[in-house]
Formats: sequence, structure tokens, C-alpha cells
Amino acid sequence: MKKLMSIHTIILILWTMFATSCDKDDPMVIKPPHGEDDEPASYQPVPLQKLPETSDVVMYEVNLRAFSNEGTLDGVSKRLDSIKALGANVVWLMPIHPIGEEKGVGSPYCIRDYKAVNPEFGKLTDLRELVDKAHTLGLAVILDWVGNHTAWDHPWINNIGWYTTDASGNIVEANGWTDVADLNFNNHDMRAAMTDAMQYWLDSANVDGFRCDYADGVPVDFWTNALTSLRGSVDRQLLFFAEGTRKENFSAGFDLNFGWSVYGSIKGIIAENKAASGLFSAHERDYQSVPTGKHMLHFITNHDDNAWDNTPDKLFLSQRGAMAAFVSSTFVGGVPLLYNGQEIGYPYKLSFFTKTPINWSLNPGITTEYKKLLQIRHESEAIRKGTLKQFTSTDVVAFQRIAGDETVLVLVNVRNRQLDFPLPDDLKQTVWVNQMSRSEVQLGSEVQLAPFEYLILR
Repeated sequence: MKKLMSIHTIILILWTMFATSCDKDDPMVIKPPHGEDDEPASYQPVPLQKLPETSDVVMYEVNLRAFSNEGTLDGVSKRLDSIKALGANVVWLMPIHPIGEEKGVGSPYCIRDYKAVNPEFGKLTDLRELVDKAHTLGLAVILDWVGNHTAWDHPWINNIGWYTTDASGNIVEANGWTDVADLNFNNHDMRAAMTDAMQYWLDSANVDGFRCDYADGVPVDFWTNALTSLRGSVDRQLLFFAEGTRKENFSAGFDLNFGWSVYGSIKGIIAENKAASGLFSAHERDYQSVPTGKHMLHFITNHDDNAWDNTPDKLFLSQRGAMAAFVSSTFVGGVPLLYNGQEIGYPYKLSFFTKTPINWSLNPGITTEYKKLLQIRHESEAIRKGTLKQFTSTDVVAFQRIAGDETVLVLVNVRNRQLDFPLPDDLKQTVWVNQMSRSEVQLGSEVQLAPFEYLILR
């Protein structure tokens, strides 16, 4: 049975037909039907003074439906100071676009219009104000980009050749997700439209790049062409982050890949009592063939793992276990990601299909701890860029990071019991400074560690 199209869809189709029928040399300016009352040409953006080097990035993921009571872009703007104070320098906004209704389940990854802001979250002007304020604070802003598929009521759906079809010519769903239609990257017109849509946000909202959803599901050559085009279109630096593990993503132009290996390793170490040394094996696998200047992103939670798996305090047995996991995975190398609510040890799952506002009054002590840890990372070249020297242990993640004359020693008890860690000979009877307390520490022949305790010594 044929479904009735929404008025919004009909308007978008009519506009698309009209716009594509116009001569390219026609000087008439046609306004897209996105409900906005201002044009990019009149926009005077606030520039970001400097995009952080990839090794210096601290990523902060914002779930708009959880981050504020309003669940809007303005709600994010009002709390940007707290993100800055935490120690993050790149804000990743989950998808801001209108959500598909046909076959829809409310997922923000079901995009109905690539060139519009979901009215639930606000307007283009709200996004611009958010980016401007972030830039004033020295924060970069990247948008979540869903390139593999669209909603079934996206206006592109009328171009059958832009989508993957079955033997009967029917558009197929993407990767088993029933709410989205799979795009056909053999179609060059679709590729051009996709790149143009990404360009729109660089021009219209002055964003600093994209986190690309399910990046491994999109051909490498598309990303190569698109990212090259986008970088060449602006006179500022951009950051591109792939939700993927494919090493070819780096050669395509991405700066970051997702570090699932380290995440899976630290979960197994803490929750399943696996050997602590497994973290180093996972880290080494992650960094095989990674070009200089590119990095893996390490995390203990994100929107998917929080919603579908569990919160860090459950996954890592307790809040202290979660902090042990964060220190282990962050300081061993890579670029850290924090998901909103992580910095207060939020103990409840956060949906991104419905509004689930975070109660920001919880656990201020955990926030202070995260601030100290990120400040330590910021101050230490050895932690951000140094070489790794590991020490073999079953129950303690133990390693040094070394850069020039700076050496940082990290010891993390990954067990929920007190342990005595015997020190290697070259660490016995040495003097260090505890980076959390800023107090002097004299090491003997072993270190006693409380359950899930960590030490960061310099």
C-alpha cells in the first residue's frame, strides 16, 4: 500500500526539482526550505584561533537529548564553560538534523535532511551561536555526519539510482537497520550531493570538521575525495574523526579512528579478570601502520556503549573501577573521549532516542578528579607524545611514558582488592612527584595499591 508523503517531504521534493531546473548562471538566490530566516552570506563567524594538534585533542561527546533540560543547542551553549573547565578542547555534537518519520524509531542517525537543523534542537542561528561561543572559549566543534544511509523520507529517496537496490529494484535497508535506506556510492551524483551537504555546514555554521558515523561502511575513495575537497575549500584547519577501525581511513584524510581494541581490552581486564598486559597488546594492534600525527581515540563509554551496554560504573564494577579504566586507557596512549555525564559518574543509561536529561549535581568529587587527570595530560609531553615502556604484570597496568628528560610512571591496580606491586630494579629507591597530590613520593622495592587505586608519578 502506498504511503502518503508528509507536507515537509512534498515541499522538499518540489524545491529540489525547481532548484535543479534553474540555469547555473542564473543570479537569482533561492532559499532552501529549511525554515531558516538568515543566509550564510550574511553570517560573520567567530574564528577558532587554533585547532589543537591531533595528539593534544580531548574529545567531548554531546548527546543533545541528555545534555540539558531543554534538550537543545542553546542548552549546550549555556554549559560550554563546564566543558572548557573540564579540560576538553573539541566538542562532538551528535546528529543535529531532522529525523526520519517513515519507518522511523526516533534515532538521530536516521537523517531526513542533510542541510537542516532539527526543530527539536533549535535553528541554524542557534548552532552558529554555539559554535561562536565555543570558538571564543577555544573549543572546536565537530558535527556527527551520517554518510552511509538516509531516512526513507529523505528527498533523495526519489533518485532510485542513489540507493542500493535488490534484484527487483527495491531500495534496501542499511546494515540491518530497518529505519534507514542504504546509499549507493557507485552513483557519482549522490557522491557530489553528499560532499556538497558537508560543505554546507563548513560555510553556514563555521564548524571545525566531522565525526563520520559508520565510516568503514563508506568506500575509502569517497572519503579521500570528499575530505580533500573540504580541506581545500576553507582557509582553516579541519578535524575528521572516523567511527571505524579501517587503517585506510587515515590515508583517506581522517585524523582519528575509533579505538575499540583498547576499550574491549580494559573491559576484559577489569570485568573478566584478564591479564593487565593485554592492554598493551591491544594498544600495539591499534597503532600498527598508523601514520605519524594520526591517532586512535580511546574511551570507556560513548552514546552506543552507554545506551546498549551499560554505564561505566557497571561495566567496570564500580566508580573506582571506571576511573582505573579511564586512567589505563587514556594514559597508555591515544586521544581521550569523554561522553556527557561521565565526568560526574552518572549511574543511569542515557537514551539518544528520547530526552533523558542529566542531573549535573551528582558527584562533584569525580568531576574534580577528571579535571586533574586531564590537566596532567595537558601539561605532560611525555603522556601525550612520549614513547611507551611497559612492565609485565597480571594485576597492575604498569608503564612509563618518556619524552626527552621527562618520565611519567603510571601504576593502576585493575583489581578490586589490595595489591603489592614489586618494582623493577631500575625503579627501586627512586624519588618522584605524585601528579594528583603534587607531593613527593619515595619508592622502595614495592608499591602497595588499594583496590582500583592508581598512581601517576613524574
